[in-house]
Order: sequence, then C-alpha cells, then structure tokens
Amino acid sequence: MRPPVPVPTLSRRAKLVLGAVAVLLVLFTVIGTLTNVYVDYLWFDETNYTQIFWTELQTRALLFAVAGVATGGAVAASIHLAYRFRPTFRPMSLEQQNLERYRQSLEPRRGLVLTAVAVVLGLFAGFTAQSSWQTWLTFRNSTDFGSTDPQFGIDISFFVFEYPFYRLLLGFGFAIVLLTLIGSVLTHYVFGGLRLQTPGQKLTAAARVQLSVLLGLFVALKAVAYWLDRYGLVYSDRGDVFTGASYTDVNALLVPKTILVFVAAICAIAFFANIFVRNFLLPAAALVLLLLSSVVIGVAYPAIVQQFVVRPSANEKEAPYIERAIEMTRQAYNLVDGDDVEYVNYAQETTGEAGEEVDPQVALAELRNDTETIPNARLLDPNVLSETFTARQQIRNWYGFPEKLDVDRYAVDGELRDYVVAVRELDSAGLSENQSTWINRHTVYTHGHGFVAAPANEVVGGSDGGEPNFTTGDLPVRGDIVPEQSRIYYGELIEDYSVVGAPEGTAPRESDLPEGGSDDRQINNTYDGEGGVSVGSFFRQLTFAINFRERNFLLSSAVNEESKVLYVRDPRERVEKAAPFLEVDGDPYPAVIDGRVTWILDGYTTSDSYPYAEQMQLGEAAADSLTGTGTTALPNETFNYIRNSVKATVDAYDGTVTLYEYDTEDPVLRTFMKAFPGVVQPKSEVSQELESHFRYPEDLFKVQRDILTRYHVDDPIAFYEGSDRWQVPTDPTQDVEADQPPYYILAQRPGDDEATFQLTSALNAFQRPNLSAFVSASSAPDTYGDIQVLQLPGNTPFLGPTQVQNSFEANDDIRRDLTLFDSDDSNSVFGNLLTLPIGDAGLLYVEPLYVESTGEGSFPLLQRVMVNFGGRIGYASTLAEALDQVFGAGIGEIATDSDGAPPTPDDDGDETPTPAPTDPADPTTPPDTGGTPATPGMEAAVQDINAALEALATAQQAGDFAGQGQALEDLQTAVDAYQAAQQAAGATPGG
Repeated sequence: MRPPVPVPTLSRRAKLVLGAVAVLLVLFTVIGTLTNVYVDYLWFDETNYTQIFWTELQTRALLFAVAGVATGGAVAASIHLAYRFRPTFRPMSLEQQNLERYRQSLEPRRGLVLTAVAVVLGLFAGFTAQSSWQTWLTFRNSTDFGSTDPQFGIDISFFVFEYPFYRLLLGFGFAIVLLTLIGSVLTHYVFGGLRLQTPGQKLTAAARVQLSVLLGLFVALKAVAYWLDRYGLVYSDRGDVFTGASYTDVNALLVPKTILVFVAAICAIAFFANIFVRNFLLPAAALVLLLLSSVVIGVAYPAIVQQFVVRPSANEKEAPYIERAIEMTRQAYNLVDGDDVEYVNYAQETTGEAGEEVDPQVALAELRNDTETIPNARLLDPNVLSETFTARQQIRNWYGFPEKLDVDRYAVDGELRDYVVAVRELDSAGLSENQSTWINRHTVYTHGHGFVAAPANEVVGGSDGGEPNFTTGDLPVRGDIVPEQSRIYYGELIEDYSVVGAPEGTAPRESDLPEGGSDDRQINNTYDGEGGVSVGSFFRQLTFAINFRERNFLLSSAVNEESKVLYVRDPRERVEKAAPFLEVDGDPYPAVIDGRVTWILDGYTTSDSYPYAEQMQLGEAAADSLTGTGTTALPNETFNYIRNSVKATVDAYDGTVTLYEYDTEDPVLRTFMKAFPGVVQPKSEVSQELESHFRYPEDLFKVQRDILTRYHVDDPIAFYEGSDRWQVPTDPTQDVEADQPPYYILAQRPGDDEATFQLTSALNAFQRPNLSAFVSASSAPDTYGDIQVLQLPGNTPFLGPTQVQNSFEANDDIRRDLTLFDSDDSNSVFGNLLTLPIGDAGLLYVEPLYVESTGEGSFPLLQRVMVNFGGRIGYASTLAEALDQVFGAGIGEIATDSDGAPPTPDDDGDETPTPAPTDPADPTTPPDTGGTPATPGMEAAVQDINAALEALATAQQAGDFAGQGQALEDLQTAVDAYQAAQQAAGATPGG
C-alpha cells in the first residue's frame, strides 16, 4: 500500500501575508463602497432629493434583510433539523463507509459550514430581492386605475401593481422551499437519514416527516401558482397577431387552471398526510395525478382546441378577443379614439380615381389661403447644422455644440416662430494638451457660455451664403432671446467634474468671456451659484480624493474652504438620479425661461403589466436613424404601458432639478407620488412661460406611431388579416436602414384656426412605399398631446418619403447639381424631408439641400430647396422660387409671406400680377411673368383666365360636361391672349 501523499501547507509567514492582503482588499472595497454612497448622499442633499435617497436605501435594505434572513434562516433551520434528528446508529454498508469520511470532516466544522451556507445563500437572495424595490413600493402604494379588465372585471391596478409583487413572492417561496429541500436531502443523506444503496429502510421517520412537509409546501405553492396563472392569461401570446387571453385561453385553459389548483391542493394534503400515514404511495399517487392532469388538461386539451377549433376560422373565433386587445392597447399607449386621437379622412375631395393627382386648382386655392404652414416651413435641419453652429459661434476651442441641435419656438415681436437653438457648452474634448492639466481642466475651464438661436425658416445670403441667420448669439450674448444668466455649468457635453468657488478677494480663475481685441485675453469669473457640494473640510477633501482618485483635492491650493464640486452635470443623468422611477427621454433641449437657460426634459412612467396590451422593447420602439447621434438611446426594456407624466427642468447655471406632474390622471405616477411625497411638484406650479416651451416628446411619439401602424384598425377581422396595416418609412436621406425620425414643425393642422408647434411623421402602407397617413401631435399648451391622424384615400397612390426622395434624385436639374456638388472639393448633404399639410388639398414635401466643402473647418451651407406636390417638383435656391416652379410664378412669394397678402408694388410702382395659367399643355399651371411688369393686356387676360377657371370648377362640381368643354375653350383663348400680351411686353413664356 502506497503511503499517503502529504498535503502541501503554507508557511506561517505566507498565511500572514495572504491574510493581510485579504484584509486590505476587504477594507478598500468597504471604504470605496461607503465613499460612493456618501458622495451620492451629498449629491442628493445638494439637490434637495434626500427623500429619494433614504426611501430607496431603506426599501432596498428592508428587502435585502427580509429575503436574506428568510432564505438563509430557512435553509439553516432545515439543515439543522436534519442534522439534529440524524440516526444514532446506521446500518453498516459500503455506502455508509464511504460517507463516514465526510461526516468526520464536517462534524468539527458543522457550525462554521452551516453559517457559511446560510450567509452565502442569504446574501445571494438579498441582492436579488433588493433590486425589486420599486415592485414593493408600487404594491404598497397602489392606486386604482378606475377601469377594469374585460375578462375578470378587476381594476387594472391589480395587474399593474399587485400581480407582479405576488409573482415575486411566489418566486422567492419556490426558491426557499427548493433550497431547503436540497439542503435537507443532502444532510439526511450524509448523516444516514436517507440511504439510497443500503438494504432495509430507506428513510428514517424524521427524514420522512421533514421531506414530506417540504414537498407538501412545494406542491401547495404550485397550487397558488396555478391560481395566479389564471390572471396571467391576460398576458398570453397565444394569439398570432395580438396580446392577451385568446379564445383557447378563455375557453380551454381558464377552467383547467382552476381544476389544477384543486388537484395541486389535494396533492399537497397527501404529502402532509404522509406525516401520519407513513406511506409514500398516497402522495406519489397524488403527484402522478397532478402531472397527468397538468399535461392532459393544461397542455394537450388547449393544444387540440387551438389546432382544430381555432385555427380553421381564427379570424372569427379570435374576433372578440382582438377587440379587447385593440381597446386595451390603445388605453395603455394613450391612443383612445376621440379622447387622444382624432382620425381625419384627408384629401378625399381633391382626388379622383386611382392614379390621379391632386386637383391643382384646389391645391392652388389652399396654398393662396395658407398663411401659417408655408411661411414657417423649416429649412434649417438641426441634425445637420452642428458643424455650422460650431464654425460660426464656437468663439473658443473649449466650447462646443451637441451633434444634434434642437428646435423650439419663441414669440418675438408678437410673432410665433420656430428656431434652431443650442447652448455654447464646455466641451472638454476640445481642450488642447496644455489646457488639459488638472488645474486647467477642473478649475479654469469649468463652464460654457451663451445661448444661440436662428430662425428655422431663414438663411443669410441666399444661394451665395446659405448660413443660419443667428438672431441670438456671440459673446457676450446679443440678439432677441438674451438670457440674464447665460453661463452654462450643466450640459450634455460636460463630462468632467469642476472645482469652483473661492474666498472673497481671491482673483477669479474660471475662464469666462473674451475680453476683445486681438490678444484673445480672457475675463475670468468665480462661480456664485447654489449648485455644487461644499468641499471645504478636510474630511470632504479626503472623501472626494478617494471618490475621484485624485490627490489634488488634498494638495492643490485651488481647493479651499469656499470650494464646491460640481458633478453629475448631464441634465438627463441628473433627472434619472433624482427620479429613478422614470424613464427619461433621450433628447433634452434648452430654453430661456425667466431670463435663465433651462434644460427641459420629458419623464415617462412605464409598466410591463398592463393586461391585453401589446408588449414592446422600449429601446427598439424609440429608435430611428438619428438615435445615438446627439440623442441617448433608451434602455431596451419590455413595456406595454407608457405616459409622459412628468416634465422636468434642470437649471443650466446651478443645476436645480425640478419635477412637475403633467399627466394628472396617471395612476402609476400617483402611486410613486405616494411613495415619494413632495418630490414631484403639482402641475399648477408650471409657469405659463415654461409651459409655452413644452414639446411633445420624440421617444413617446415614436412608440405611439409604431402602435398606430397596427391599432388604428377598428374591425377585428381586418386587424387579424393585416389588410389595412401601416408602416413607419425608412429615412430616405440617410445611408442606414432605419426609421425616419419625426420632425417638429410650426404648421396649421386641417381644421385648426392657427399654426401650432407639433411633432409629425408620415406613415406608409405596409411593405409599400406609398403614403397612407400623416400623424401629428400638438405641443400647444391648450391642445397638448392631441394627436391627429390624416388618413389618405386607400385607392390613390400618394407618394411616400422614399418615392419623393427618389423623384428628387432622378430629376435632371437636381441630378446635375448633385454630380457637381459631390466632387473632390465638396459633398452634398440632404436635410430633413418635411411633410406639410396644405389645408385640405394635400401634402407638400420640402427638403433642404446643403453643400459642405471637404476642406478643413468646413461646414454645411444651404444651397437649394426641393419641393414636391402631387408629383410636381420644384428646385431652386429659395423656397419661394421652388414653389413658383410647382404652382406658377408669384405663388411662392404669396405663400411664404406670413400675412398671406399679395406681393407689394415694386420700385416703379407696378404691382406684380396675380398668377394665371401659361402652359398650353397644362392650362391649370399659373403663368411665369419672367420678371416683366404686367401690361393692361396681360391684366385683362389674367381676369379672363380666372373667370374661365371659376367656370371650369363650377362645371366640374355640377357634372356639366358641356360647361366644362366651353370653360376649357375659354381658358385656352385667355391663355393665348396672355401669352401674346406677354411676348409683346418683351417677356418669354415660362421665364
């Protein structure tokens, strides 16, 4: 027999070294964790949101303790009982001899092993449970929805707030029972209570009792699970095209689930009875019954019904349940017909048979009457102009603008206009090497400065310039939207922390304003705002030195008793931290409110437990071709309920975070307001000026338009067949295959009396390029959130965005210019393709075309404007000229004039004539005077043309074919007379 191999052991010195290393690792981990928690607390204390900090911390600690103690305690108690009631004498067998070595090893250390098992399992359970702190808070503070689900007649709050918590408890119950069962079995086996390979009795009485109780508890929990499964049917995905309980779920699974509850209860009783009966045949038979029942009536029977009853006529069988899904999904996404969404049959009277274009005369009349939409047509694309803003308004290398600018509206001189806006932020990435020392990076270059705005429908210099008209800009800030406090200490580009503040009398060190002149000297400043955490004491300095891993907090003279540290400076991160129960929109935007630059953000309450509502992935639903380009992608979490319940603001100077309740009827928000009283301010606290800058949020709109592509259909059979489904078009101006983003425009919606700021999107027919609908959501305070859906005639193939873009690129003039622009020296850049409703006549597409040099420091300049209406293309240096090409000379000037008045007289006192047809091939096309003043003969011909057009329109409406023929003859005669008079005046027809 070979001698045993000696087990290598560590020397005492090695053990001491390893022990010291382990202690240091634990110490550093604990200190780092406590430091992070303390720095977090200081931030919450500075922002006055300590209630969030303490409530979350206490709730997490409570769940951690309860779950940890319950799990660790139950397992430890079960193992202890199994050990305590171990048999004193064990039959001799090879199995028991092999186990004896383990018993001898465990006996001296059983207390340590038992404690270690309990602690490890308790910690694991505690860490798992504490992440569900919001589930507990919403359960505890549940608020009724005031509406019930269609199957059980229970208030929706049960499914949204209570059902998830019951499922959480049930899951932990199963885990605890399963872990205790495993611990008991292993203990009984090791110490002889369970003998698998030993002849004779396999279980001792103590082992039988303990295992019977645990198995009975497990099966009892299964009965509870079956009962909850009944309510879980409202989340079923058995239906092919909808979510929620289907025909099979209601008629072939609901009752079996109830039956299984009683079968499982009987099985549990059988296991408990085994404590006294001392025979496993009864519980075994009950368990077999449960398994057979669950397979036959819980799986096989529903599958048979689904395959042989439902599928052959699914559209009819599922119709009532599809109606439920449509109704509940609309409720969940705030798209209820009549309340939240208005459907309008659009352009029905201006179109003829399939394939015909929009009636040009009706369109021309609407265009002439339009005094709101066309004058405000946005030519500046905020997604393109960041480099242009940087080139013209950066001022210093450490300033910068975000990759995506923003659109907002301001009333200047009594006129409401939309502007492309941005703030000149501190861009740490722009610092040069010598500017990147710790002193410079964190104490000198601490903030941005200034608000920049340019009217969205203007450029400077026309085709020779193409730059934005910066009506607000420069340093110091000048213009028509000038904030009283224009320093930007909190912004989207600021990533580093800053140390600000100094004792009175100390020379300012923060770079602030250019002094002027040619030497580029700076005027410095010392921060005096309320933001930041005081770092004056040695303890605070040590805390921040550990947190930021920077010794200069202890060594630098820039850190003094008056110093403050600014951190968590991104507006979106600040709101997420202050309100962890919200999902925050990915695009904050700045506005000047009460003389201060203020970041405005949208907060969403969401849930994944709304019954019958279609579930989506938030990140995927809110993604488009620009996601990640100056905007933040939302987390890809499952949800099926969303509300824009909170409007948040972050002061750009002192970082103050304010949350306002904006949807006063949202039960989810009201539930969290119970959990965190006083954190969200009532809607009445929103000032009128602030409310005037609220925008309907993009991410919510993208989610809703995706839902509308399917759930605009009322008929359940049509919904099932997908015959009237829509689709979000791909962005034709980008190289990536992604959804077209929605666009903010200032326009007059059909049926409205004036223009409103709104968020819009075109929708195509499913897997077709043709346009089917146009969706807009109002941002006006009086109509905020009202969604209008213009439904286009299904028998007329209106051009969709991709088709319009293709028509632009196929146009001879545009294609020639693109070839010229796309060269070694320059590149063409397509702007956003806007869709604008023109009264009741139809949709006008407008797209700016930019050109950017390939040289260093180049930036895009607006060079051309492309328009498309009813298939007619206009392409020119200005919007007015492009409209002239589509509708006739002079129309562009009338349409782009905000008051709708005809053109004013020129310098010679001659008045530009009212447009009239000139093209004999298309007598409905208005004339182009070529810039020649009108003569009496031309004016008389114009009057005859207008009279003939009115006669033609009257005859068309009356169905008078003879009258139409006569009107066309009169129209042709008048056109010939106009052309003759025009030639006599020295002008060439058509320009």
